[in-house]
Parts: sequence; structure tokens; C-alpha cells
Amino acid sequence: MSEQEYAKVISKNLKRIMYQKGKSQAEVAKDLGIHKGTLSTWMNGTRIPRMPKVDMLCKYFGVTRSEILEDKKPAKAYTTRIPVLGRVAAGVPIEAIEDILDWEEISPEMALDGEYFALQIKGDSMSPRMLIGDVVIVRQQPDAESGDVVIVQVDGERATCKKLMKHAGGISLLSFNPAYDPITFSNKDIETLPVTILGKVVENRQKY
Repeated sequence: MSEQEYAKVISKNLKRIMYQKGKSQAEVAKDLGIHKGTLSTWMNGTRIPRMPKVDMLCKYFGVTRSEILEDKKPAKAYTTRIPVLGRVAAGVPIEAIEDILDWEEISPEMALDGEYFALQIKGDSMSPRMLIGDVVIVRQQPDAESGDVVIVQVDGERATCKKLMKHAGGISLLSFNPAYDPITFSNKDIETLPVTILGKVVENRQKY
């Protein structure tokens, strides 16, 4: 097994154990005094924890080393729980936000592809495709392709869901609802306001 494959096994096991124990990354990092960025690298499979850290995790969760280090169970048997947020505050890491409205589950395959959160749609600017109360599943990423639906934060205000269009002078944020005009930002605006992409919408779950 390569180091990359080994890291993915540990990532899968940690996500499974945290889900079973009902723990979030923020809780684990705080309880164990681990930097949130370090824990995130273990969770997304980009780094492998050293053995003393593995033993610390084993003691914390009440599991054996093999439950963290060995690929014993199929990933498809487990899902990963992500928070549904009512808002995303400026400068606050997603995992530290306490405004959690609910929880959604994503597949292990999706969880291994990155870090995710969910956001509840508040207004009608994205109707009829996205309605008030719908929940969008968002993969955290700082950039996206033109045409992607993204979660964007402007000038530190509450995050908004819009279709991203890029052009030479900057970007435009488009609503699906024709009653709303496009919002355009120059490249200078993007830097000074700032305009920040928090993630790409990969799924919309409608609630009835």
C-alpha cells in the first residue's frame, strides 16, 4: 500500500469513527489541543498522523490502533455527516461555526473528495431551481470555473448563493430568478472588498 493509499485509509477510518461518536472536527481539535489545520490534513488524507498522535486519538475515541490504521471495513457501509449552516460568518472557519440548523449525510466517496458543508437557501434569488428552505451541499474551495454555482461572501457580509461568470475585467454573480440583476465586480473590487469564494455547490436537496 502506498503512502497516499495509507493516508486515505486513515482518513476514511477517522471520518467513520467521528461520525459514530458524534464528534465534529472542531470538537476533536479543541479537546485534544490539535491545530485544526493539522487535523484537517488527516481527515482529507493529505498527511498521516505520527504514532503518538494515533495513540492519542485511540485513547480519546476508545478504539484500537487497527481501527484507525487498517482498512478492515468497506467505505460504502458508512456515510459522513456534515452541518447545515444558516449563515457563514466572515473569517470564521466552517468547522468552528456554531449556527448549525441541522445535519445532512454525504457518501464516503464524496467525503474523500474534499471538505463539505451544507447551507440553507434563504431568499428567492435562485428560484425556481433553488427554493427557500432548500439545502445545498457545498465543497469547500477558494475558486471555481465560470458557470459553476458557488457560495460567495462579499465585504464580510452573509454568504450568498450565485452562478459565477468570469470575464477579463472581473466576475459577475448571476441569479436564476430574472427579477434580480447580475452583480458585477472588477478585479480591484475582488481584492479590496473583498469578494471571496467559499465553495462550489455540488448538490441541491429540496425540502417539502
